Amino acid sequence: MTTSTPTATSTEIRPFRVAIPDSEIADLAQRLVRTRWPAQETAADWSQGVRVENARSLVAYWEREYDWRRFESDLNAFPQFVTTIDGIDIHFIHVRSRNPGAMPLLLTHGWPGSNADFLKLIGPLTDPVAHGGAVSDSFDVVIPSLPGFGFSGKPTETGWDVARVARAWAELMQRLGYQEWSAHGGDWGAAVTTTLGALRPEGLLGIHLNTPYAFPERIPETLTPEERRAVDGLALYAGPLGGSNHLQGTKPQTVGFALADSPAGQAAWIYEKYQSKTDNHGLAEDALSVAAILDSISLAWFTNSAASSARIYWENRSATMAGPKLALPVAVTVFPRDIPRLPRSWIEDAYSDLVHFGEADRGGHFAALEQPEILVDEIRAGLRTLRDQTTLDEHDLA
Repeated sequence: MTTSTPTATSTEIRPFRVAIPDSEIADLAQRLVRTRWPAQETAADWSQGVRVENARSLVAYWEREYDWRRFESDLNAFPQFVTTIDGIDIHFIHVRSRNPGAMPLLLTHGWPGSNADFLKLIGPLTDPVAHGGAVSDSFDVVIPSLPGFGFSGKPTETGWDVARVARAWAELMQRLGYQEWSAHGGDWGAAVTTTLGALRPEGLLGIHLNTPYAFPERIPETLTPEERRAVDGLALYAGPLGGSNHLQGTKPQTVGFALADSPAGQAAWIYEKYQSKTDNHGLAEDALSVAAILDSISLAWFTNSAASSARIYWENRSATMAGPKLALPVAVTVFPRDIPRLPRSWIEDAYSDLVHFGEADRGGHFAALEQPEILVDEIRAGLRTLRDQTTLDEHDLA
């Protein structure tokens, strides 16, 4: 990878291009060949974690068929930059729409991911007419990677909780010259975006979430079927599906030691999360292509970010799914196979200015990767009310 040397006080925005050395790709291939496999699981399902048979298949594809240079080219097709904020390098993709009056939109990913999660959204958001949309739905997109993720810098001190990230994001948008802007997020990106909504930095018009942090602080004794489903989903997420969350929230550095020297281990760690939280019929490959799964895994491997990305759970270990109540315009889209899936009643209670509520007909927790077309439509619909139609009129701009 290429970047310039950061200076803690610099506000310079520096061009960035991904360039993983051939030697690192060769080293990965050699490590995969030498994988030492664990004993086979004794359960007939995924209840003990990733099944050896499935992991062997994924790693074999990674070793023999996966093309990192293809993904690297996909990343480098978009303008990328690095700037130092609060002492750390922030890597971001920034694509301006050619259409006048485009709304600036900040997109934030979650774990296990990076700004690459949003690659398929960039074209439709910045050039909607070319993708079946209206010119009045044009966006400039700013897509940073969270500190410790992807090609962003790794924190060297504690304190990088979602509030600190949110303040860094506000500084980024100001540094780019945007006076008014909107934001979207899912997973940890939704936690950051929700915090932005609570902080309401100058210029933030409203937000869109596909992970609403809207549980009531106290769960009612009497629940509707939809509310019961949410409570049961949270128990599932915190219990049987919460192994990686618990370890990353308590011992992220141990996670890093376990994965930093084992690409097969890194693959299994991320693969299990995709298997458990996507809209699939038993395997993550039902919802995501093998190449897409390995794009995320490979990026985590080449950036050696297992420990630094895991620490977001440790930094926010006291956080809950309740979140703050928000008064600014909020749009929400829920996906049917998300865990937990929140009911509209709780979302309306948490967000007093709910400008849009959408229910997708398919998709799980990783909306940007699973259903990019649906997410684009929902972002357009959800943020449409924030636009000043006197300056962005479809007829005049066509």
